[in-house]
Amino acid sequence: MSKLKIVNLVGARPQIIKASAISRAIKNHYSGKINEIIVHTGQHYDREMSQIFFDELELTKPHYNLGVGSARHGRQTGLMITGIEEILLNEKPDCLIIYGDTNSTLAGALAGSKQHFPVIHIEAGLRSFNKRMPEEINRIMSDHASTLLFAPTNAAFKNLMAEGFKPENSPPYSIDNPKIYFTGDIMYDNTLYFASLAEKKKSFLLDKLQLERENYVLATIHRDSNTDDVLRLNSILSTIVNLAEEHKLVVVMPLHPRTSISLKNNLGELSNRLGASKYIRMVPPVSFLEMTFLEHNSRLIITDSGGVQKESHFFKKPCIVLRKETEWVELVRNGTAMLADADPALITAAYNFYLEKASRLEYPGFYGDGKAADFIVKEILMMFE
Repeated sequence: MSKLKIVNLVGARPQIIKASAISRAIKNHYSGKINEIIVHTGQHYDREMSQIFFDELELTKPHYNLGVGSARHGRQTGLMITGIEEILLNEKPDCLIIYGDTNSTLAGALAGSKQHFPVIHIEAGLRSFNKRMPEEINRIMSDHASTLLFAPTNAAFKNLMAEGFKPENSPPYSIDNPKIYFTGDIMYDNTLYFASLAEKKKSFLLDKLQLERENYVLATIHRDSNTDDVLRLNSILSTIVNLAEEHKLVVVMPLHPRTSISLKNNLGELSNRLGASKYIRMVPPVSFLEMTFLEHNSRLIITDSGGVQKESHFFKKPCIVLRKETEWVELVRNGTAMLADADPALITAAYNFYLEKASRLEYPGFYGDGKAADFIVKEILMMFE
């Protein structure tokens, strides 16, 4: 039997990391059965946001890089569709794997399904129930163009059923007869795999940033709804620096390029205050292992990132979410994450609560057993037997 040919599509930093779990499962258990082709759309195109991840995580370099770069949604997605379609027609894979909810995800779903290549969506079923978010549109459309859908949580699995997907479907599976699974989260696989490596390679960050273990706050802000809205960004960052100085607790802020540009161009006075505060550490974008280390050793996490919300749970850290809603609803219901939007009162209340009550929180195993990638690859192979 010839090897199964899989195109593994990535485009943004989190997808590169997610794909590493699938690549590792293939390498460790199925290298004799699967030929993996990695395609990078170039959605995140500067070295700090992409190439460093391939280097640091010792991943195979992409076989293709479309180099699309930054653009408006329509142009960016259109360029990706064109490039992906050409690769699919040239390589003729058995299936295409997509991840999450970016424009790369949507482009892969459309290009694959329209050329009749089975699409496999990892992180299917997540919903914020806010269709003004581009990511929500990408999630929904990608799910409904897919043949195999791997939901990372029970809530995501139930969302798919609510939209008409039937768990009882029998093979052969197709876009008209899709199969849905509750798998657990491949990022939990990665957390277990990379945490010890991060500790070994990145502990120098404590001295470099003058940090104490379990005694600093980690804050990340990257969503355009926060960075491009000057009032929201000002509200969030002003509250963070006020809390840092009031509690005399250091806040580490790896600055996404979009956040840094908006802060410099629109909020010069606040930028100066942040830079002058001895309780604020503004740093350039960090690598995956550095982020893993900073999360693991923090006391509290503040973020608008979906991925960081989950990772806070993996590492048993309370999390303040700078959004009105989240796709990881189980964390909010559990009380280990709180939705604060850009509201100073909500951010402050959550901050004070977590500093006082953190030791009472519990972190159930919502995201599986750390073996999601092996399960996913096994199910993909079974589809083609």
